[in-house]
Amino acid sequence: MNQDVDLRDLELLAATAESGSLTAAARLLYVSQPALSQRLTRLEDRLGMPLFERRGRRLVPNAAGRRLLVTAHRVLGEIRSATRDLREMREGRDRRVRFTVQCSTTLPWLSPVIRAFRARHPEAEVRLETVPDDAPVPALLADLVDVALVTKPDREADRVALTRLFDDEMVAVVPRDHPWAARPHLTAEDFSESHLILFDAYDQTRIPSVPLPLPHGARPARITTMPVVTDLVIEMVAGGQGVTVLPNWAAAPYVATHGLALVRPAPTPLTRTWSCATRRGPLPPHVAAFAEVLTEHLRAHPAVSAHP
Repeated sequence: MNQDVDLRDLELLAATAESGSLTAAARLLYVSQPALSQRLTRLEDRLGMPLFERRGRRLVPNAAGRRLLVTAHRVLGEIRSATRDLREMREGRDRRVRFTVQCSTTLPWLSPVIRAFRARHPEAEVRLETVPDDAPVPALLADLVDVALVTKPDREADRVALTRLFDDEMVAVVPRDHPWAARPHLTAEDFSESHLILFDAYDQTRIPSVPLPLPHGARPARITTMPVVTDLVIEMVAGGQGVTVLPNWAAAPYVATHGLALVRPAPTPLTRTWSCATRRGPLPPHVAAFAEVLTEHLRAHPAVSAHP
């Protein structure tokens, strides 16, 4: 079966959406307007639907065009980034550190880490990356990132270098007036009538599935998954839409600002170990320095707060 969309099609879509006309898009792409118009017609014929609608004198992406435009921006942006990286590598100027953090969007410790690192390597650049399926170990092995902060088990973990940093306790997060708020801890049975709000990394339809951060035997009545954005989950809980279980270091900063309470979800603490992960073998000096600074900072100032 023929491929419906290729790179030139994505360039056409992005240029037309940006400029609002085929004439202007043709100038951006250094082709004639009739040739570009024919390419757009052929693309829409292959897809079986139009991608633009005319509003006055402008061409504006419709719903189908907007969906394909998301992919166009992602793919073209990655190509530009890769081209820049290769140019810097060719010229001996590659000083980037690609860093990712597993299942966390609360990073109050990152700024001091970067400041300390830049004091050692002022010419270096730290890029915070997202990786497919929130799985940093495969991303390290595929050379998509250089350093990762990891906490979940991975079947390929023995292929990377892991440096243990600290242990973090999981806590149930509830509104301050919730019946659980006065409890010293919960049990598996307490979750049987709960509406649990979790990051979509815990979606049980995934293969392989990720174990829920709950005591053994807990069976929540309802689970809603959301993007890995801590603020979204916190706002849902603060609004009385459900409860969640988060790392203490992620939840603690919201207790005072959002009227929340933190409760142990089990009689004994549920903890996770955070580690700094890199590829095995010799590392570029700036990558090794970033991993060293990260390790020093998080060991000296663990990102976890004491459980209240």
